[in-house]
Amino acid sequence: MSNARATHLSRRGILAAGGALGLGAVLAACGDDDAKSGGSDKETTAAKSGPWTFKDDRGQTARTDTTPATIVSFIGVAAALHDYGIESKGVFGPTRLKDGKADVQAGDLDISKVTVIGNEWGQFNIEKYAALAPDVLISTMFDSAGTLWYVPEESKKKILAVGAPSVGISVYDVQLPTPLQRMLELAKSLGADTTSATITAAKKRFEDAAARLRAAAKAKPGIKVLVGSASQDIFYVSGSNLSIDLEYFKALGVNFVEPAASALKASGGWYENLSWENVDKYGADVIMMDNRTSAIQPADITEGTWKKLPAVKAGQVIARNPEPILSYDKCAPLLEDLAKAIESAKKVS
Repeated sequence: MSNARATHLSRRGILAAGGALGLGAVLAACGDDDAKSGGSDKETTAAKSGPWTFKDDRGQTARTDTTPATIVSFIGVAAALHDYGIESKGVFGPTRLKDGKADVQAGDLDISKVTVIGNEWGQFNIEKYAALAPDVLISTMFDSAGTLWYVPEESKKKILAVGAPSVGISVYDVQLPTPLQRMLELAKSLGADTTSATITAAKKRFEDAAARLRAAAKAKPGIKVLVGSASQDIFYVSGSNLSIDLEYFKALGVNFVEPAASALKASGGWYENLSWENVDKYGADVIMMDNRTSAIQPADITEGTWKKLPAVKAGQVIARNPEPILSYDKCAPLLEDLAKAIESAKKVS
C-alpha cells in the first residue's frame, strides 16, 4: 500500500483501492435489536446519569438515554479521550503495528484493552462493532462534507444502522485550538473532570508553548520551514492552509514554504507532489516530516537528493503528526518541538 494514501488523501474520496470488507448481511447475523439493547453490560454510573446529548461539528445532535459507556472511536480520538479519563471500548484506524506495538496515533492508549474494529484504511469490521453494542461512534472529519474519518463510505449505512449515534469533530480548515476545545467539550459531556489539576496544567503548558513558538518565529523571521511527507515515489510538500496545526503555527508567525495554489490544486489544496529528483525545488532551513507509519521516515530515506538538502545535512529535521491527538497534553509538545527547532536553527537555505 502506498504511503501516499494516508499522507495526501483528498480527505474525501479515496475510499476504494482494495478496501472491500465483504461482510455480507452482517446486520442480519447480529440483529438490530441486540445491537441497540445490550445495556446489561453498561456501567451503573452511566445508567444513572440521565439523557446525554452532544451537538457535533456537522450541526447534528447525538442523543442517548444515558451517558455513553460503550464508546467506539477513531484511534486518535480514543487517544485524546484517554488523556481526559474517558475510555473507548472499540477503536478503528492505525492502532497496532506489525510487531504488535502501538501505532504513534494511539498515544498513551493501552491497545491491549480495546477491540480493534479495523487497523487500516477501508477496514471496519461491522460484526465486531455490532457485538460491542456501541452507545456512540466518534471520529474526526477532514472535509467540509462531514465525512467521518476512517468510516468507509461503502459500508457507512450498515455501520450507522447498528443504531449508535455518530459524532464528528472537524479538523478541516480551522486552527488547532478550535478542535482542541471541541474535544475537551466532548470529553466533559462524557464525564471528564475538565477542571482537574492535570488537565489545567496541560492546557497551561499548551498556552506557554504557543507563546514560546510565537516568540521564536518573531526572533527568527527568516527561518523557512518546509512540511513534507515521504513515499516511495513521491515527496509531498504541504501548504499551510487546511491543516489544523499548520494554520495555527502560521498564525503564530512561522514562515512556511508555500507551494503555489496551482500546484496544490490536484490535491484539493493540501499538498504538492514532487518527484525525488525535484525534492530540492524549495529552499528550507527546517523540515517537518510526517511521522505516521503510512509515511517513510527520514532515517529510512535513501534518495541522494534528500541527503543533499541543506536542512538535512544540518540535522534540522523534526517530526510532525498531520493528525494531532487532540488533547492539550499531546499538542503542547508539537509547539515546543517546533519552537526549539526554530530557536536553534541555522540559516542554510
